[in-house]
Amino acid sequence: MDRKTDLTATRSLSVSIIGSGGTGVVTCGKILLESIARMGLYALLARSSGPQIRGGESAIMLRLAEQPVENLDDRFDLLLALDWLHVDRFADELPVGADTIILHDSDRGDIPPCFDGATQRRIATPLTRLAEATENGRANMVGLGLLGQLLGIPLETLCTAACDLLKPKGETIVGAGLRCIEQGYAAAPPAPRPLPLSAPVVPPKRWNISGNEACGLGALQGGIRFVAAYPITPASELLEWLAPNLERLGGELVQAEDELASVNMIIGASFGGIPALTATSGPGLSLMMEGLGLAVASETPIVVSNVMRGGPSTGIPTKSEQSDLNLALYGLHGDAPHLVLAALSIRDSVFTTEWAVKLAETLQTVAIVLTDQFLGQARAVIDPPRAPGLKGSRKRAVDRTHYQRYTLTDDAVSPMAIPGDAGCMFTADGLEHDQRGTPSATAADHQQQLDKRRDKLTGFDYGDDWAEIGGAGAICLITWGSASGAVREAAERLTRSGHPTRSVALRLLSPIPEAAFRAAIADASHLLVVEQNHGGQFYDHLNARKLLPPGAGSLARPGPLPLRPGEIVNRVMQGA
Repeated sequence: MDRKTDLTATRSLSVSIIGSGGTGVVTCGKILLESIARMGLYALLARSSGPQIRGGESAIMLRLAEQPVENLDDRFDLLLALDWLHVDRFADELPVGADTIILHDSDRGDIPPCFDGATQRRIATPLTRLAEATENGRANMVGLGLLGQLLGIPLETLCTAACDLLKPKGETIVGAGLRCIEQGYAAAPPAPRPLPLSAPVVPPKRWNISGNEACGLGALQGGIRFVAAYPITPASELLEWLAPNLERLGGELVQAEDELASVNMIIGASFGGIPALTATSGPGLSLMMEGLGLAVASETPIVVSNVMRGGPSTGIPTKSEQSDLNLALYGLHGDAPHLVLAALSIRDSVFTTEWAVKLAETLQTVAIVLTDQFLGQARAVIDPPRAPGLKGSRKRAVDRTHYQRYTLTDDAVSPMAIPGDAGCMFTADGLEHDQRGTPSATAADHQQQLDKRRDKLTGFDYGDDWAEIGGAGAICLITWGSASGAVREAAERLTRSGHPTRSVALRLLSPIPEAAFRAAIADASHLLVVEQNHGGQFYDHLNARKLLPPGAGSLARPGPLPLRPGEIVNRVMQGA
């Protein structure tokens, strides 16, 4: 395949499954992912659905490899179509080539014109008729068996994974599913595998986890014990995962009537001494801004997990886009410094969310954690993530004789009391105040408290965790969030082809450790900022801080299509 040239060589395999509502596309993908995990390989499973949020056509996009996978490849090696209904809605998300193998149900029509590019390798199999031969049989399970055989997944591994995932549906469905998988496995033609992968003899212990689940786990490990939120796509699954797991740890999740109530509930919980979080997406974050300002002014630590989607307004709820950055950075009125972080991958979602909780508690501030639909709703097989070195605890009031809630200190973090602490009464509201907390409109008090709220963030030592830096070379790719995987792979491809490239993926977006950032990009002659939004929001943010040299370029493209390594490589080579 031409994608295995120097500029594109990656030892991986990309598969997609498509179908209309009710065909079992997602179920098929989850079983396939679990099978790959049990073989000891890495994998990433992304999904796409129509604008109606629930029901209707869907697609899963899977990439498996011998090394960790954080992004989709440039095009797919295999495509399984359970039917072709509304497939045109996904055609631009499913790039294929002349070498792509297309598997399809011969009972559901021929391949539509949108996939004319894949003309050489087509396998038509009567999936529906084979399924009908089994009572309660499903064509998706026949297709799964066919696909598993072509991928080289042992039948036993495939059936064991299917049995475990289908078990809640009852023995009848499990039995029918296993028989259909066996039928599909037997029906596969003796076609060579597109790219054989070597599974380890003894599969290591890895995690099969979604980005939303990873954020939830990071929040609990950071100490979150109260969550209030209003459901919104694509953040709802984070709340669904947190609800039972919070309860097991003695915490509680409350479904509030709206986002305004959510943010005020977590401010109240945190003021009472309980680390608290809310989760939302762009429209909900917009509604929370006044509440976040209250948390900044009162120095009450809270965490907001914002799972971005296409905007503005209702936008594209089921697609990914990094377009809430400006809102997260600048949405609060007044001078309201706070933390903005972004997870770099599904695996990193655990670390970044836990780190955000601990930073918020340590610095008594608001932390907004940005992920997006791609990260949140995708699943991956990952190595267990590392934990932050920061302990993450509040500075508690010790001297209660003359307690001043907002006293000026060397690190600008004041001792914090909770209601009921003897001798620690103070006025708590959103008004500007003096060191005791008494409302004040004097210029001196306002200046002191503004400086204090800024300095505790800019003066903190974030260590090396502010970014992930890789490679070396005169070419420097700068990015953040879910674009990081594609950027890192692009840098690796460019380096292999004789164009040494470094990558800088920022986890801490505000405040940016400016000296460390300048050191990371030092001596680079060709800089490109890569992000998935229309306006180049991160590029503008870096320029606003005067952190980019003249001539630095911007590759800013909106969703819903994911950024792919080849696109980034092409942009660099065009400017070389």
